[in-house]
Amino acid sequence: MEKTNLGNLLALYPKPLTVVGAEVDGKVNWLIVGHTGIIGHDLLLVSMSKSHHTNQGIRKSKKLSVNLVSREMLSKADYVGSVSGASVDKSGVFDYHWGENGSPVIDASPLTMECDVVDIYETEGFDNFICSVAGTYADPDVLDDNGSLDYTRLKPVLFTFPGYSYLATGEVIGKCLQLGKEPSTCAKEPMTADGIVRLSKIEVYPEHLEEYKKYATEIGEISLRTEPGVLTMYAVSEKENPCRITILETYASQEAYEKHIASEHFQKYKQGTLHMVKILTLSDQTPLDPANRINNFIQ
Repeated sequence: MEKTNLGNLLALYPKPLTVVGAEVDGKVNWLIVGHTGIIGHDLLLVSMSKSHHTNQGIRKSKKLSVNLVSREMLSKADYVGSVSGASVDKSGVFDYHWGENGSPVIDASPLTMECDVVDIYETEGFDNFICSVAGTYADPDVLDDNGSLDYTRLKPVLFTFPGYSYLATGEVIGKCLQLGKEPSTCAKEPMTADGIVRLSKIEVYPEHLEEYKKYATEIGEISLRTEPGVLTMYAVSEKENPCRITILETYASQEAYEKHIASEHFQKYKQGTLHMVKILTLSDQTPLDPANRINNFIQ
């Protein structure tokens, strides 16, 4: 397929949306920044227009904080990018505390890096602050069981230019450098007008519960990994009665659902579990917010 020449468009987007915090003339100031980058494994770049009031404070103190933006704090983050600290006191927009390295840290940010400026690279109209990371602070809710960052929990807001739009992070579709070794989900189709959201309510005979769970786990893993039209397959059991199982299933379209039930792995599940199931109820649902859906991934 022939590609369209867009000229010299810089199209390396989206980028993580951040709020930079710094002290300017004895006052805390916040600025939304969408142009950040990574230099090697231990430095980051924060690129800011020379016109920003914040720059003079960073140049003086050589310190700043980079606060990732969650959906909950997005409206405030958007606001601090719409007014200048030269004329508006933005110090009270966010609740904050002083970090161990001496820069302001936003309490609501799920992840903050305190940075020292080690160099300033100037380009036409921009101050580009090259920074080392003095400390990284994460909300416990965005860490996995091993204490490492889990970006499926963090879900930082993304920024795209020149459209000036905020985007949500996507689903995990595979492990880097492991695609040939471990299963991962395939790219997913968008939900269409005839997409299906369904709750499958199942009661399993107690003597078959463990065997049924193996079948259900297998069908979920294979469907998510191999079928672009299977968007969600999330199974849970009741705590008080584990034999009662509910599966949230979403399909991109009626066609995707028909392909799914015709597949070899579904037929294996269906035929293999017929004698295990006491009650099966299929209940189609209407999403309250059609734009919001669960992103499944295989970990």
